[in-house]
Amino acid sequence: MKSARSRLAALAVTLAIGAALCAASLAACTPLRVVTHTVTRTEADVPPGHYVMDAHHWSVIFDVDHFHYSRFVMRFDRAQAQLDWRTGGLETASVDATIDAASLDTNVAALDTMVKGAQMLDAARYPQIRFVSTHFERTGEGRGTLTGDLTIHGVTQPVTLEVTLNGYAPNPLTKQPTVGFAASGHFSRAKFGLSTWFPAVGDDVGVRIEAEFAQPAPGASP
Repeated sequence: MKSARSRLAALAVTLAIGAALCAASLAACTPLRVVTHTVTRTEADVPPGHYVMDAHHWSVIFDVDHFHYSRFVMRFDRAQAQLDWRTGGLETASVDATIDAASLDTNVAALDTMVKGAQMLDAARYPQIRFVSTHFERTGEGRGTLTGDLTIHGVTQPVTLEVTLNGYAPNPLTKQPTVGFAASGHFSRAKFGLSTWFPAVGDDVGVRIEAEFAQPAPGASP
């Protein structure tokens, strides 16, 4: 009986050691890929093709003057975007992005209701905010101004964003070709029929965007 218990104890120890070694091996491998990860900012290094915005690595933030005390910040929690990257780089690339207007988050529940309601975005009637690129003008390697049609509250107006290619490389975890961008700009909310609460709330809306786009694996679902 004692011998059987000893064998079971030895087996348990062996399994525990094996599991620890396996975990250590994975831990040693994955962080190494992460800490040694580098990207290229050369447009020609980005493989042409269709890219989809990474659902977990993006942010779209609007800010607006509040009583001249501060730039009040709002973010959106749901969005989708498609990027078509061609041989000419930024000058020939195109992007189509859609934001769920009802996902606006000011961190104040009562204010969320007001901004998404009929007084402002009227998200029930106009559920989408959409940007479709139309023209890019280069200002440097990996940089330029991107003009597109922005639709908010059922109104479409041209808006120009300053865009920077942050970098490209296969993602060290997913192995998918991945490219990241930053963009910023401004637009007049009055031009979209959104003049409520002016001048207490300013007319100029600032936009800040960070987004990663990954090229789906061959055969992956859209």
